[in-house]
Amino acid sequence: MKTIIKHIANIRTGVFAKPVDKGDIVYLQAKYFDEAGVLKTELEPDLNAGSISSKHLLEQGDVLFAAKGSKNFAATFNHNGIPTVASTSFFVIRVHQQQVLPAFLTWFLNTPGTQQLLKRYAKGSSIVSISKDDLSELEISIPSIEKQHLILKTANLRKLELSINNQISDLKEQYIQALLKSALKK
Repeated sequence: MKTIIKHIANIRTGVFAKPVDKGDIVYLQAKYFDEAGVLKTELEPDLNAGSISSKHLLEQGDVLFAAKGSKNFAATFNHNGIPTVASTSFFVIRVHQQQVLPAFLTWFLNTPGTQQLLKRYAKGSSIVSISKDDLSELEISIPSIEKQHLILKTANLRKLELSINNQISDLKEQYIQALLKSALKK
C-alpha cells in the first residue's frame, strides 16, 4: 500500500528550551547523535520539568527526524525511563496506524533514496531545513507487518556485517603496522 506520511502519523516540532546543569527532563538534541542517527552519548536530565508541558514528552516508538542542518537522519526513540523532550532540531513523528512499525518508518527515512529526495526539499542559506509540509507529503510504500519485520532484520544484519568488516579491517591494519614496526627493529 502506498500512502503519504501524514496519513499514517502525526508530526509536530520539538520544543525550544534552555538547558540547565541539573534538571528533571532530558533535552534531546541532534548533536547527541552520529550521522546514522545512533546515540553517541549518555543522556543526562538537563531541563526543569516546570517549564515543559507533558504533551511534549516523547513516547516509546516516537520517530525523531532531524530536519535542520546537513545530517537529516531519523531515529526511533527508545524510552530510557527518564522523561525526555526533543529540541526544535527535530520533528517528532508519532505513528498512529497499527500496520506501520515506527522502526520501519525510521528505516525508510534513512534510506539513501529518501535522503536524496529530502535533500532536494531542503531550503535555507546558512542552515538548511526540511519543512513539516514536505515531510508530511512524503510518499511511502507500506508492506505487511511481516515484510516490515523482514526488511528491518535484513537491514540490521547488513549493519552488523559492515561493523564486523570494519573491525576486521582495523585489526588487519594494526597487525600490518605491528609487523612493519617489528621489521624496523631487526
